[in-house]
Amino acid sequence: MNPLLKTLELPRFDDIRPDQIEAALDQVITDHQAVVRRLVETRPLGFAEAWMPLERADSAIAGVWSAVSHLHGVADTPELRAAFVAGQARLVENHLQVMQNKALYEVLVALTTTRDFATRPEADRAAVEHMLRDFRLAGVALDAEDRARFAAITVELSSLTTAFGNAVLDATDAWFEHVEDAALLAGISDADKAMFAEAASTRGLKGWVVTLQMPSVNAILTFAEDRGLRERVYTAFGTRASDQGPHGGQFDNSGRIGTILDLRREAAALLGFTDPVAWSLATKMAADAEEVLAFLRDLGRRAKPAAEREFAALASYAAEHLRIDDLLPWDVAFVSERLRKARYAVDEQEVRAYFPVERVVAGWQQLLDRLFGIRLVAREDVPVYHPDACYYDVADEKGEVFAGVYVDLHARPGKRSGAWMAQARPRLNDGNVRRVPVAYLVCNFAPRSDGNPSLLSHKEVVTFLHETGHCLHHLFTHVDRPGIAGTNGFEWDAIELPSQLMEDFAWDRQVLRGMSGHYQTGATLPEELFDKLLAARKFLSGMFIVRQVEFALFDLLLHLGAMGHDPMEVIETVRDEVAVVRPPAWHRFPHAFTHIFAGGYAAGYYSYLWAEVLAADGFQRFAEAGLIDRWAAVKFRDEVLARGASRPAVESFRAFRGRDADPQAMLIRHGLTDDVVAASS
Repeated sequence: MNPLLKTLELPRFDDIRPDQIEAALDQVITDHQAVVRRLVETRPLGFAEAWMPLERADSAIAGVWSAVSHLHGVADTPELRAAFVAGQARLVENHLQVMQNKALYEVLVALTTTRDFATRPEADRAAVEHMLRDFRLAGVALDAEDRARFAAITVELSSLTTAFGNAVLDATDAWFEHVEDAALLAGISDADKAMFAEAASTRGLKGWVVTLQMPSVNAILTFAEDRGLRERVYTAFGTRASDQGPHGGQFDNSGRIGTILDLRREAAALLGFTDPVAWSLATKMAADAEEVLAFLRDLGRRAKPAAEREFAALASYAAEHLRIDDLLPWDVAFVSERLRKARYAVDEQEVRAYFPVERVVAGWQQLLDRLFGIRLVAREDVPVYHPDACYYDVADEKGEVFAGVYVDLHARPGKRSGAWMAQARPRLNDGNVRRVPVAYLVCNFAPRSDGNPSLLSHKEVVTFLHETGHCLHHLFTHVDRPGIAGTNGFEWDAIELPSQLMEDFAWDRQVLRGMSGHYQTGATLPEELFDKLLAARKFLSGMFIVRQVEFALFDLLLHLGAMGHDPMEVIETVRDEVAVVRPPAWHRFPHAFTHIFAGGYAAGYYSYLWAEVLAADGFQRFAEAGLIDRWAAVKFRDEVLARGASRPAVESFRAFRGRDADPQAMLIRHGLTDDVVAASS
C-alpha cells in the first residue's frame, strides 16, 4: 500500500518517495469526489450522514498532503518539489470544485435548518457554519462565468505563491562566501566558526563558508568586526529573489509579486469586496481596514520617539567607541550588541554558552510538566526524515498518550528558513477510530558539528517557546471536528495569542535557569547574568515596534492599493512615516517577504501586534497567580487552547481572563508606556 495513504498512522517517512505522491492524490481525490456525488444525489439531512462523510474525505486528503508539504519545507529535493507543485495545483482545483458546488452547499444549508442540528454540540454547529462561510468566500454564489474565473485565479495564485517561496529558498541556498583568512572572522565565536567550517566541509572546501541560513546571517551581522563582510552578507540577504544583489535577476520575484497582487484584487472584486484587505478581514477579529490602520498608526506614531532616541544612542556609541561615523543598516545589529554589552554587561556569546540545545530541550520538557502536567516521551521506533528530527509521545499525568510532536531544530540546505508549527495529524474521534493530534515543531538553530554543540541565543530560546505555544494550541484540542480544532479556523489575528504568551516564560528566572546548563561545566545560568538579561529586555523596544508596524502597514497598504501597486514605492512611503532605520534603495525586502506572498499573512501581518495585546494581558493571569500556576495553565488550556474555533476567539479569551484584554499590558511589556498611548483592538 502507498505509505502516504496510511493517514490513520504516523507518516512513514522512511518509505515515502516523490513518485508516490501522484498515485496517493489520485486515490484520495477520487474518493473525495465520490463522497460529494453521493451527498448531492441523496441529500441526507442528518449530521452523521450529511457531514461526517465529507469530513472523513477532507481528513484523508489533509493526511496525505501534510506529510508531503512538510517534506517540501524541511527536506526539499528537485523531484519532491516538482511533485509538490503538481500536487498542489490538483488539490486547489479539487477544493474549488467542491467549494463552488452549489448542490453540496445546499445540502449543508438544509442540514443547518433541521431540529437535530440545533441540538448538536457547539463544535459540530461551528464546523458546519465555518464551512458554509468558506463556500461563500470560494465563490459558490457567483454565476458560472465568474465562478470559473475565480477558480482559475485561485489555482494560479497557489502556483505563484509556491514559486515565490521556492525562489526565496533557492536564492538563500545559492549564495555563500568562502573565507580562508581567519582574520576576516574576528569577533565570531568558536561555535559559529565551527558552523562555518562544517558548511565549508560539506562543499569540499577548506576554511570557512558563510551562508544565508539564518544562524549564519545572525552571527555575521551581530558579531563580525569586519564591516565589509557584514555589508556583503546584508546585501546578499536583503536582495534575495530580486533584481538586485549578487544573484540579481536569477530568482527574481518581481513579476510574481505584481501578478499575485493583481490576482488578489480581481478575486476580491469577484466576491464583492472592495479590496483584498476586506476579503482577508472577513475571517478575522478586526472589523475593517480603518480599525487596523488606526491601531497600527497610533502605535507607530507613539513608539517612534522612543525608536528615534534609541537609534541616536546607537549612532552616538558607534561614532564614539567603534569609529563608525555613518551608522548603516549592516552595522545596526553589531552596534546594538556592543551597546547592549556596554550598557548592561550582557555578552551574547557568554549567554549562549549556557544554552546548549540539549539542555534547552530538557528544561522545555520540565516547564511543560510543571505548567500542564504533561510528559514528553521520546520514541525511537517512529520513522523520521532527517537525523536532526525526533518524535515524542505527549502523555498526561496518568501516563495516557493524548498527542505527539515531531521536533526539528537545526538549519540545513533544503530546509526553508524561519520557525513554524504545522499539523501532522488532527485529533480524530470517529466511531471506533481514535487518533491523537500530532504537530511538527520546526526551527532553524545553528547545526551541531563535530565536537561542537549547538548553542542558542536567548532570542532563540524565546522563538522555541513561541512555536511551542502554537503546538500546544494544536495538541490540547478537545474538538473532534478537524476543520475547527486547534489552530484550524481560529481567527488569524488571534492566532499568535498562545505563541506570544508562551514567550514570556523565557523571562522568568527559574524557568530560564531550568533551561540552561553551561556546555562545558553544566552550571545553570548565573543569577547576575539573568539580572543583566532582564535589565536589557526592553533594550531597543521602540525600534522593534516601529519595524513591526512598518511591515504591517506595508502589507495592508499594498493590498489596499491606496498608495499605488509598486511594492518598492509603497515600502518607501511607509518608511517615510514610521522607519528609523532606512535600508539602501537597492534593498528588496518585499521580494523575500514570504509571510504575505507565500504564507498565510496576506493583508494580515498586523496580526502579530494585534494578538500581542491579547497575549501580554493573558500572561498577566499567570503572573498574578505566581507564574508557574497549574490552575491558570489548566484554565488557559481548557478555555482557549482546547476550544479551537468552536467559538469566537474573543469569547475564549474572556472566559480565560474574565474580561476583555487590556492593551496597556502590551505597552508595559515593551517598556513604552511613557511614549505609547494604548490602542485598543
